[in-house]
Amino acid sequence: MTRQPSVSARDAQHALRTALSRGGDWAELYWERHETLQLVLDDGRIEDAISGVDQGAGIRVTKGERTTYANSNVADVDDLIALAGRAARGVAEGGELHETSDPAPDELARPSTVAIDPRDVAVERKVGLLRRANEVARALDPRVQQVTATYAESVQDVLVANSDGLHRADTRVRLNVAVHVVAKQADVLESGFEALRGTAGFEMLTDEAVEQAARDAARRAILNVGAQPAPAGTYTVVLSSEAGGTLIHESVGHGLEADLNLKGLSVYSGRIGQKVASELITVIDDGTDPNKRGTAAMDDEGTPTQRTVLIEKGILRTYLSDRKHAEKLGIKRSGNARRESFRYLPICRMTNTMIARGTSDPEKILRSVKDGVFVKKMGGGQVDVVSGNFAFEITECYRIRDGKLAEPLRGATLVGQGPKLMSEIDMVGTDLGYSTGTCGKDGQGAPVADAQPTLRIPAVVVGGKLK
Repeated sequence: MTRQPSVSARDAQHALRTALSRGGDWAELYWERHETLQLVLDDGRIEDAISGVDQGAGIRVTKGERTTYANSNVADVDDLIALAGRAARGVAEGGELHETSDPAPDELARPSTVAIDPRDVAVERKVGLLRRANEVARALDPRVQQVTATYAESVQDVLVANSDGLHRADTRVRLNVAVHVVAKQADVLESGFEALRGTAGFEMLTDEAVEQAARDAARRAILNVGAQPAPAGTYTVVLSSEAGGTLIHESVGHGLEADLNLKGLSVYSGRIGQKVASELITVIDDGTDPNKRGTAAMDDEGTPTQRTVLIEKGILRTYLSDRKHAEKLGIKRSGNARRESFRYLPICRMTNTMIARGTSDPEKILRSVKDGVFVKKMGGGQVDVVSGNFAFEITECYRIRDGKLAEPLRGATLVGQGPKLMSEIDMVGTDLGYSTGTCGKDGQGAPVADAQPTLRIPAVVVGGKLK
């Protein structure tokens, strides 16, 4: 799929040799070419149409505990060598000169399949999908006041080479169609949102899939505008698999990133081998999950992505690591070094993080609750990784009465402490549902997916309107 020639092994070795010329211990080149397109349709009109190409490189040099990083847009090999010279000058001169190993270019299997390159699809077809989403959402109910539909495509060619002889490339295709609907009833305004996101080609954006996303967003807005305010209190909560994995991402995932654990800034620091969750809970991060939003062939240090079991039947097994933190903590590299672009150093990040399927029938889980709250869809959330405390917005939920779904609720939040909640889950479903988004950390965004089965939590605080 790559249309622009990447950096040759010879040019990469030249750049790395230059980067080490003042006595650095190790050097790495990260090269990137990124093509993007974004279309925004608001109230039936295209409000934004933005396309662009960003090409550049970052060169990292280490010497002892010191790291120097230089980055810039690069157009040719001369720019690349000049950049390597800048990186070298950040190293105090002296000491033994380290040679680079001969590059050994190799190609990793790509877990996602791209049958139709989105760059080959006419923009009129992409606009047509947005117009269809607008029509479907508005046709559902007269209370729909506003529809915003967004199309975004990203094709990113990356190459990673280092002085150990590694030389690997990857092409990452990411598509996103999102529908945001606002409904109004009397003085109440509520919104609904749904998105299609993945690392497959344009074939994933069928008319049927886009229409369903528009219906789901509109239905959620209409449901919420007529719903009762959620009562505040402590309830038995059933989290549907449709809620996606916001809970696991925010309340547990960030706390399992190796950099935070090395600094002692996580509730999971120093706890490998200890029980940190219910024995029903297994947590996995899988960067090879086909076509998911966080999937790639390799991370941004060239380490192959993989399926990493973080918590196994309640026992903490490892952390999500990059090269530096795996070495310092004495654990295996997990392929979780990620960066937003060539302008940033890589940091430990999640890819596709999930709670594994359990053994309980989801319908049986619902029937087991006499009085509680059923969470069908989660919104955004926040977590303090040091304490594990979290708060999540709930965008679709219902009261449970006598094991059945009753009236819809709006304005609810879920509040708790991650490890405590993970230890109290007492039923885990056989199903699995995904959510997608962009995760922020240290000023960098990374595309991710999260997943979970249906879960039952015996007692958790639901924020809402006081009784």
